[in-house]
Amino acid sequence: RVQLVESGGGSVQAGGSLRLSCVANEYTYGFSTYCVAWFRQEPGKAREGVAALDKEGRETYADSVKGRFTISKDNAKKTLYLQMNNLVPEDTAMYYCAADYWRCGLVSDGVDYWGQGTQVTVSS
Repeated sequence: RVQLVESGGGSVQAGGSLRLSCVANEYTYGFSTYCVAWFRQEPGKAREGVAALDKEGRETYADSVKGRFTISKDNAKKTLYLQMNNLVPEDTAMYYCAADYWRCGLVSDGVDYWGQGTQVTVSS
């Protein structure tokens, strides 16, 4: 079982930066053995995959954030990060971290573990 707790959201102006963190309390396998990802969701819209890391550390990004967002993790600290630079108003959403032992990538269907979310608001 994995429990995920996000932090780092907030309100920024367009062009600004934020770094989201997600701490995992992991009870079954080592944190390094999980696929992890960040998703976001606006009210009334479907959840969207933003960035993902597979078990080999390969990164995947949504086209809308490539070159601006960077996903990383510290296995020793059991922490996942999302560095977000050059933010635009369209990045405004609730951001969720997620983990799954088998499912990797930007598809949210069937992913086992989710955090409670942290709000990011970007003003123009």
